[in-house]
Amino acid sequence: MKKVLIIIPAYNEEENIGGLLDKMREGTMLEQMDVLVIDDGSKDKTAQIVEAHGFKVISQVFNMGYGAALQTAYKYAVEKGYEYLVQLDADGQHDIKNIEVICDRMGCFQKTKESYPDILIGSRFLEGSQSFYMSKLKMLAINFFRKIIKKNTGCTLTDPTSGLQGLNREAFSFYAQYGNFDLKYPDMNMIIQMLLRGYSVEEFPAIMHERTAGTSMHTGLFKVGKYMFLMMLSSMNVYFRYKKRYFK
Repeated sequence: MKKVLIIIPAYNEEENIGGLLDKMREGTMLEQMDVLVIDDGSKDKTAQIVEAHGFKVISQVFNMGYGAALQTAYKYAVEKGYEYLVQLDADGQHDIKNIEVICDRMGCFQKTKESYPDILIGSRFLEGSQSFYMSKLKMLAINFFRKIIKKNTGCTLTDPTSGLQGLNREAFSFYAQYGNFDLKYPDMNMIIQMLLRGYSVEEFPAIMHERTAGTSMHTGLFKVGKYMFLMMLSSMNVYFRYKKRYFK
């Protein structure tokens, strides 16, 4: 039984998923880790491409949302007994070199009982990171989220919207439970929740590339504005839900 599961939520990513999976087979990575793709009701050939590459795929009956796809993976990981998860996007933006860094920073293969984070986030903004140009609108949203996290938890995080993450079993087991994970937009709101519950969250400088095909789910003024509004409401709900419980 391997300790680490790489999870990849995907929706209509037939133009990107094959190249990402090809890179997974390079080197010796798959000797120590398993890969699971969660096809979130894609209307294209995403699931067929994954199967043709010889990887495990779980297909949702219909499009349930990014968070629902992730929670499906969390439940699978709990059931199968994995100890760590590495979470990647299917569009190829997350360089697979990040996987080794996550495993090292999380202590996935270490025998010593040192202190490791419960959640590790890949950041585009730390010294040593490699990223791509982002619009002023997206940077406005990210700066807004940074301030909310700092104000509500006292924690300074530079990239709260990053989908590149590592999670230990305690963290993803909590996410797998009913009502503990946002099934649509799990970003800043989930980070605030975990920090208020006492989980340790850290960042590392990540290598990221610009999407070469397809469309991001947060593109355009209306989508970004709607996303910021929903994040604010969801984060307020999380804050008032846990504030009295953990900070009396």
